[in-house]
Amino acid sequence: MDSFAFIIHPINPRRDIQRKYPLLGKIASDWMIYTFSPLWPPVYLAKMEGITSAATGKQVQGYLIACPLSPKHFLGLPEKRVYTKIIETGRLAEKLGAGILGLGAFTSVVGDAGVTIARALDIPVTTGDAYTVAVAVEAVWEAARMMEIPLASATIAVVGATGAIGQVCAEMLAAGDTPPAELLLIGRRLDALQALRSLLLASWPGLAVSVSNDLADLKRAHLVITVTSAVEAVIDPEYIRPGAVICDVARPRDVAAHLAAARQDILVIDGGMVQTPGGPDLDFHFNFGLPNGMAFACMAETITLALEGRFEDYTLGKQIELAHVQEIRAMAHKHGFRLSGFRSFDRPVTKEQIDRVREMAHK
Repeated sequence: MDSFAFIIHPINPRRDIQRKYPLLGKIASDWMIYTFSPLWPPVYLAKMEGITSAATGKQVQGYLIACPLSPKHFLGLPEKRVYTKIIETGRLAEKLGAGILGLGAFTSVVGDAGVTIARALDIPVTTGDAYTVAVAVEAVWEAARMMEIPLASATIAVVGATGAIGQVCAEMLAAGDTPPAELLLIGRRLDALQALRSLLLASWPGLAVSVSNDLADLKRAHLVITVTSAVEAVIDPEYIRPGAVICDVARPRDVAAHLAAARQDILVIDGGMVQTPGGPDLDFHFNFGLPNGMAFACMAETITLALEGRFEDYTLGKQIELAHVQEIRAMAHKHGFRLSGFRSFDRPVTKEQIDRVREMAHK
């Protein structure tokens, strides 16, 4: 049976370590976890079984493995040391017999976004970023429909627009059947934002595109996709207009945890999650923060490639082509991956909640 492997790592170290080692997560101090976790070997977590293509009936199995670094390690340790630990984790995937390796969370964005890691391993590698883009944009379109926000008169903001994911999110929004009234690109560097604006206008001359390096300009956005690589939350309640939808693709989250509690008139949805195709035997055998059978889009890209028999390096590097996103989206849909409702801060969002947010916004 064809197989794949997918790397995750602790986002909230204490909480996530408890998922595998309950006692250690309780007794170890934060200082101990931060100091000693880079010395731990990669961790085998579980075998994922029952994944079945809706188109072909083909089954694949997967191996969930953990790189023992937190976001602070990825940003604070020397890049060479981080690469070494990720490659060491990839070697575990090779020993398990995986045919392709997916990089999750910070393992996909460090350095050159997977290129160096792919060169060092004997199995192909993907970051999963292409399907992450597709799912994030699909989620925003669906949320706009449910919140009764007409795309043709909406301002859609992309926070972190000059990153690999942010840029192609902007392109996919521009290429949609109903382009927004305004596409607002937000990032740190105005020169890079202006360059992206020029690129978009070259392909879509009639598109209204504005740029900003001030998060306060989010006040005019009806829909927001946020995809930064910040360690701490960057979006606070005062930035957001009533009735807005925020799709938070970033891990760690870009949206402050208190935002949803403080603002009952906005809808915050977790980005990049889909239902995995499979029958009653579908089981991931590990709690990584989603209900069984749900997968992050970056993981779903890895699974899709295994179902398709495309055992090759796929999404790597700092640039992602729109055609690449459209290709993996079509493949994933063929095999049965679908948006399956919304989640907000790891909890399901009900239709009643959406109705309540809409009502509060009108008030």
